Amino acid sequence: MKSKKWWLLLLISGFCIGSTCGQVVTDLKESDWKGFKRHNFRLNGNAAWYAVPHTPLPGKPWVWRAYFPDWHTDMDSVLLSKGVYIAYINASDRFGHSGAVNLWDDFYNYLVTRQQFAPRPALEAVSRGGLYAYAWAKRNPSKVSCIYAEAPVCDFTSWPAGKGKGKGTPAEWKKLLHVYGLTEAQALQYPDQPKDNLEALASYKVPILHVIGLQDKIVPAEENTLVLVQNYVRNGGPATIIPMTRGKQELEGHHFPITDVETLAGFVYKNVLRKPQPLPAADFIHSYGNLDNLRFRIQHKEDVTVAFLGGSITNMKGWRDKVGRYLAERYPGTHFRFLNAGIPSLGSLPHAFRLQEDVLDKGRVDLLFIEAAVNDRVNGTPGTQQRRALEGIVRHALAANPAMDIVLMGFADEFKLSDYRAGKLPAEIGIHEDVARHYGLPFINLAAAVYARIAHKEFTWEDDFKNLHPSPFGQEWYADAIKTLLQTQLNGEAPRAAVAKKMPRPMNVLHYAKGSYVPVKKASAGNGFVWVPSWQPSDGAGTRPGFVKVPVLEGTAAGASTMLSFEGTAVGIAVVSGPDAGKIRYSIDGRPEQTADLYTQWSKGLHLPWYLLLGDGLKKGRHRLKISIAGEHDPQSKGNAVRIVHFLVNGR
Repeated sequence: MKSKKWWLLLLISGFCIGSTCGQVVTDLKESDWKGFKRHNFRLNGNAAWYAVPHTPLPGKPWVWRAYFPDWHTDMDSVLLSKGVYIAYINASDRFGHSGAVNLWDDFYNYLVTRQQFAPRPALEAVSRGGLYAYAWAKRNPSKVSCIYAEAPVCDFTSWPAGKGKGKGTPAEWKKLLHVYGLTEAQALQYPDQPKDNLEALASYKVPILHVIGLQDKIVPAEENTLVLVQNYVRNGGPATIIPMTRGKQELEGHHFPITDVETLAGFVYKNVLRKPQPLPAADFIHSYGNLDNLRFRIQHKEDVTVAFLGGSITNMKGWRDKVGRYLAERYPGTHFRFLNAGIPSLGSLPHAFRLQEDVLDKGRVDLLFIEAAVNDRVNGTPGTQQRRALEGIVRHALAANPAMDIVLMGFADEFKLSDYRAGKLPAEIGIHEDVARHYGLPFINLAAAVYARIAHKEFTWEDDFKNLHPSPFGQEWYADAIKTLLQTQLNGEAPRAAVAKKMPRPMNVLHYAKGSYVPVKKASAGNGFVWVPSWQPSDGAGTRPGFVKVPVLEGTAAGASTMLSFEGTAVGIAVVSGPDAGKIRYSIDGRPEQTADLYTQWSKGLHLPWYLLLGDGLKKGRHRLKISIAGEHDPQSKGNAVRIVHFLVNGR
């Protein structure tokens, strides 16, 4: 009896369970819909419902109606009779704006996590419902099985603006401008209509089917469906258009009878049952720590800086932009500043020494994403250096801001997939996870997730991901995994305050937490080395941002030498290694000389940044590093050039 009273209290007051915490569900009641039971409720105050089949199919496949849920319901009745659920949430008068998409995210999470609905619904969009369905699908392409649309709006400058062949609806256009916070001039240049930016959705091969009226003067097909489908097909997406030409065409051709309902229902039915269903993204997220401080700042509408520290996978257009856009749209009351600290070719060792200049000197950072596992493998960074570098990054960051939240991520490459196939944990992944566990930080094992999903036959590396620099499919997939972490961590009541993290004992006392750049001006010039205030190549080879038009200590002739006096336990150099990169001989404190080759497998056509640690585990105190240019060089190199952009010192 007590449990019944407790349950009734939850129904009256609203409840918050599991990962839906922060979503208030109230006013639960049942009704009849087309002869089927319908569960009605309010989600965060918004009316919502789902209709239940008489004999539900396993896995609870479902169709999500975007708008006008009582219009042309014959197909829904067919699908319900086949065991498919129908669901709807009222987001009226939001015209597909991110506020509506946020509400849709909440509805999706409630149905999938609390009600165990299938993870990939079919979207059913009628008229202006196209604005909603495509906005949500483009944010969540991995969560869509197919899209069925009837005369959908695919460009709001057509409807409601009426700036083309369509008549438009001035009152609705005024509402839309208000919701989006745009002037008419800005809205007419809006770059993300349903017809735009379809690359990610197309890469997931989400089938779309539009039925249209050829006489439609409200939402003309040539300004809407025909443009969207052309763009979608151009990006490799599967699309079908079926004109509805039989029967009376009403409302200036915008309303038309739907013929062959069974065939259209078959399209939806086949796709909502498409196998395999994806593995849960949460399975590969290890919450050794939380993002409570970020949640506090967001819920108290403080300014937030998010920094992305990584290599080319971070720097390139893709997951970073998508995660930034998601945060800005999901939490419009917070002003976000996004700092791109991604530099191609760099891994954990460079990150440890450039963290101060490239990240911490830019102001307070509240959330730091760290990506290094791919370049650590490709660059051949020794495991000991990886551990000391990653630990150093974390300790250095927390020393600068003890309330900083940090996320470690292990991205995928062919080597890691091979390790998993051989039953081995990739070394870089193990190191990342060890550091995350020790310091109580969230860790996303994206490499394991890619391997598991390939084995589950969700996609292939060759056709979908393409390579370690992901295709639009892979970028979207990475972003979706990271968004899952954010959705999980940022729900619920706000903490009372941001809390400083307790610094545990170091895993390795020789970590690089005091790593930083030392300007090349600190070293001696002469003896064949000169300071170049703004170096750039004269051979036409490519460069990397931050390593061109910068001060460089340059020597090009064998025998040239330079010396640096420093204080610390580790020392190294960051050079630009191009087609003419040479070899160096170096010694510390007069010890026997060692040799290092600055030419890399990528140097033939690129002056890339290359970091070498020349001394590690040194005693505390002052030391002297001497570097000279060797007489020999790599057979593929065109010269003996040594161009030092930064000296690296741990603890000066």
